[in-house]
Amino acid sequence: MSLHSLGNRIARLRDEAPLVLNITNYVVMNSTANALLALGASPIMAHAVDEMDELTALSRALVINIGTLSPPWIEAMFRAGRAARRQGVPVVIDPVGCGASTLRTTTARDLVAEIAPAVIRGNASEIRALLGATGGTKGVDSVLAPDQVVADAEALAHSAGCVVSVSGPVDLIVGAGRIARVANGHPIMTRVTGMGCTSSAVTGAFLALGLSAFDAARDAMAVMGVAGEVAAERAHGPGSFPAEFLDALYHLDAPLLDARLRVTEPAP
Repeated sequence: MSLHSLGNRIARLRDEAPLVLNITNYVVMNSTANALLALGASPIMAHAVDEMDELTALSRALVINIGTLSPPWIEAMFRAGRAARRQGVPVVIDPVGCGASTLRTTTARDLVAEIAPAVIRGNASEIRALLGATGGTKGVDSVLAPDQVVADAEALAHSAGCVVSVSGPVDLIVGAGRIARVANGHPIMTRVTGMGCTSSAVTGAFLALGLSAFDAARDAMAVMGVAGEVAAERAHGPGSFPAEFLDALYHLDAPLLDARLRVTEPAP
């Protein structure tokens, strides 16, 4: 991975400010929108069925997050996803809590099957649940680590024809015959709600640049991890961490990435 190239892609993101449509949950709307703005993208948060076709046509990526489901929101997700597929807009699906309830699991699986996302980004338990396995889910949290589900991620990437991004202490990105691991980040990130959801939104921002799904997923997790490390060094706890995290995203540049980034991708 070229560290300098990632710095250039962040600069390009700030220059182009691509519009990223997010159908996401009540818990994280504000934090994910602010993260996209801090990084340089332009977020729009929406879930009204009747505007999905128009907003999808205006956007350069679509992020679907199933964190707080209801029947009208599910309809909006499918409406936007179908429009994105017709118009060639790349889609990120975040199957929040897949495996915790029948509604979440069924909705996530149906979205993946019908929408054909570019990237599925979730925790290890959510990825395993998408394949039909049970256990490992604690509400919307995982009790599994990414390296425990490498085979599951590879199987899902193959069956869904997409890239699978698994967040954890060491993030795992699988797809297109490649595997990358991102070792950046800090444990305090698990004490602040919405970090995973933000990773999905940031993945959408990099997809909006026209990058391959694998590169976009890897870049997003690298950016999240480095910004999380910087924020953790400056924060006094989970209360001050979100503000420091936004500032870290805003100030990310090539020299900082060069000094901190820990990404491994074995040669094919």
